[in-house]
Amino acid sequence: MRKYRKTEHIENFLRSTYVGDPLFSNIFLYNDSLPEINYDEIDTSLNFLNKKVKFPLMINAMTGGSDLSEEINRSLANVAAEYDLPMAVGSQTIALEDKDSRKSFEIVREIIKDGIVISNLSGFASTEDAKLAVDLLRADAIQIHLNPAQELVQVEGERNFCGILNNIEKIVNTSEVPVIVKEVGFGMSQKTVKKLHDVGVKYVDISGFGGSNFFEIENLREPNADISDLFSWGIPTALSLIEAKKLAYDDMHIIASGGIKTSVDIVKSLCIGADMTAISGEILSYIVRGGYEYTLRYIDGLMEKTKMLMMLNGAKNISELQKVDYKVTGKLRELLED
Repeated sequence: MRKYRKTEHIENFLRSTYVGDPLFSNIFLYNDSLPEINYDEIDTSLNFLNKKVKFPLMINAMTGGSDLSEEINRSLANVAAEYDLPMAVGSQTIALEDKDSRKSFEIVREIIKDGIVISNLSGFASTEDAKLAVDLLRADAIQIHLNPAQELVQVEGERNFCGILNNIEKIVNTSEVPVIVKEVGFGMSQKTVKKLHDVGVKYVDISGFGGSNFFEIENLREPNADISDLFSWGIPTALSLIEAKKLAYDDMHIIASGGIKTSVDIVKSLCIGADMTAISGEILSYIVRGGYEYTLRYIDGLMEKTKMLMMLNGAKNISELQKVDYKVTGKLRELLED
């Protein structure tokens, strides 16, 4: 059942049509006509999970557990290895239940030999399962995903979410690698980020509204149960990111995902508070619909245009980009008003 559901999720994502607004269009950046920068000296590298990476983008959790997932993960891992991008796998719960499915996850580490690979389990995972998931991939970190909205609309989904925060604290206290707590596309509130920090979480992926919509993806699995009126539910990525950054935790690393598709989205995310950005659905679309070489051209474009925008913001490295001035407009400004 779980293996079939994973394939359904991929197919239904590719069939989905609802497009949410992460509100990046409400972030205004100033053009710098006197950048005093040599384009060839612009540095897009940064430190992430105790390793240096060349570009502030990771391939976010998508899939694993089926033959289709294995082929997709093989392609994604090759893209990640080509550009030295961190990569997270999809939920490994199936790999803990079915040893035959492990190859679809292990292929990622086989290809990304020395780069960053991130494991993934749900907030219900035991400390023992978390350790096994990390060991299977010799992972550099583990994502613990939070998906109550998705679970609620699954026929077979969970209905009891008591004790998850306490469970996450146990995983954090016993894990030998960093723990990244991740939403799946509905956005993290400032209150949620504070609760996670209070139990020792140092990495959050806010995964805001505007990208993959699991209400629609799950609704396509159950076409007789219309939940289209819920498709607009969630915290837009830009709002979630700014409010998380307002907490001003020096030891908190914020990953921005959810509707990030372009170099403009990447640059704006870094300007308003992100330490790293992540893409899942857009890269999956390129891989499945266009193929490997087409996906490489997409990543090349992201990197080149990000450097252009860094110059036009007067920033010669990521640290300087994170300090540029910006203005908030429109709906985002209204939502941020106390």
